[in-house]
Amino acid sequence: MKAYPLQFKPIFKERIWGGTKLKTYLNKAITSNITGESWEISTVENDVSIVANGIFKGKDLNELIKEYPSEILGTSVYATYGKQFPLLFKYLDAREDLSIQVHPNDELAMKRHHSFGKTEMWYVMQADRDASLIVGFKEKESPEQFLKNVHDKTLLNILDTKKVHVGDVFFLNTGTIHAIGAGNVIAEIQQTSDITYRIYDFDRVDANGNQRELHLDLALEAINYDTVEAQKTYAKVDNVSNEMVRCNYFTTNMIPLNGTITINKTIDSFTVYMCVEGDFHLIDNDDTYTYSKGDTVLIPASLTDFQLNGKATLLEIYIS
Repeated sequence: MKAYPLQFKPIFKERIWGGTKLKTYLNKAITSNITGESWEISTVENDVSIVANGIFKGKDLNELIKEYPSEILGTSVYATYGKQFPLLFKYLDAREDLSIQVHPNDELAMKRHHSFGKTEMWYVMQADRDASLIVGFKEKESPEQFLKNVHDKTLLNILDTKKVHVGDVFFLNTGTIHAIGAGNVIAEIQQTSDITYRIYDFDRVDANGNQRELHLDLALEAINYDTVEAQKTYAKVDNVSNEMVRCNYFTTNMIPLNGTITINKTIDSFTVYMCVEGDFHLIDNDDTYTYSKGDTVLIPASLTDFQLNGKATLLEIYIS
């Protein structure tokens, strides 16, 4: 195959908590005032990304992987996952608080939904003053005490709330109870899964006066009732890959790009770059590709040598 950087048509999702920052902050062509999510790269059923550039324009990602599995995914990723793209990349705009929720692990998700679990991470791209996130419990809890707080509508009293700022990173193992608070724009990297157990939704109703479905019974077995240390610290050295998160499912680095760097990678894994600030060019021999804040690009595994040039903050994601 002719390997080149792949961009995809964003898949926009209206949400009761969504807003307009995906347009005003990330220059996305949203058409509603309640757009909560831009799915940048996805193979979730019925939401498969379509290539937006180059000779494969119009093909969906599953078609490409079926035709060129090792070249797209990488030899190691293909050996582990077969012809499945194992990650999902999103930008989120929380005009209001998201529901308090939890995601199941691989074992539970496979048993119940024939799906991957949903390990994920957040990078805070923009945060209003006093914006916050909920991540885990303040203290170790029991299922019985948790249920009592839910029924008494005092759940927020036992959850750990973190004020956040641009650049903050949180890693959420499956089972971690969590919620993105109002006023945040988030870059999210996660396993390919759309399984969410909604625990509490602040008694909100939609335009028709209906509350969203809750999944408390399903959540009980999925929750980790211990405390967690979800926030991650990391270096920010210019023009190198600074590790932020490394887990079984993905590695995410930050590259504070200031000038030109040369990338020489293996054919083991694809790489994804999410531009969370600034502008940059990717130079592949005689071809130059230009990207801006809010762009996401998939580098096929078989494209191993190229340069990055510009002044930007990049999230670099691959499977190791």
